[in-house]
Amino acid sequence: MAPRSETSDDDAPIGRRGSYSKGVARRQEILDRAVEVFRERGPEGTSLRRVAEEIGVSHGALLHYFSSREQLLLALYEHTEKHRNELRESEEHGRRGAVENLVDAASVNVHLPGYVQLYSTLVAGSLEEERTETRDYFVRRFERVREQTAERLRRQQEAGEVRPGLDADKLAALLVAASDGLQTQWLLEETVDLEGSLELFEELLRP
Repeated sequence: MAPRSETSDDDAPIGRRGSYSKGVARRQEILDRAVEVFRERGPEGTSLRRVAEEIGVSHGALLHYFSSREQLLLALYEHTEKHRNELRESEEHGRRGAVENLVDAASVNVHLPGYVQLYSTLVAGSLEEERTETRDYFVRRFERVREQTAERLRRQQEAGEVRPGLDADKLAALLVAASDGLQTQWLLEETVDLEGSLELFEELLRP
């Protein structure tokens, strides 16, 4: 058997590259418009058929990019998350304390229309046994956020900014739970002081 040749995207025929680029651009366009549908219709109004109707494509065309509603909502979340992360990027981002970072994240979240609702919808859906893709995604996400928060806490403990002797991993889980819970409360009642409530942890953790 002849060895398989190794090719890169740059070696692909022009026609194939052009077709791929158009597909990526079309998927991006669909997501941009689907975000608007979610904001206007909410999770119950974001079926594949409804989205297809609203953005003017056939149901079959939408299925070409997203095989299920779960896959579409996850793609919407990742699409919005990318925009969210771009808003949060700064030189100071990596040096923020654990609580300060969560306050900043929550502040950006509530100013992105539909983001908290989409996040809450997906997390709630991940508890259903058949939603394995969504469940796996958020298990990994929570692990990553807890690890990053714990690392910030350890740095602050070494710097004398957070009480020593507290288990950073358990404290990180508590802070992430508080942030998510407060955002859910804000979603139900916008008078909830999300940022102020989270900032109380600064006082509670101070040596």
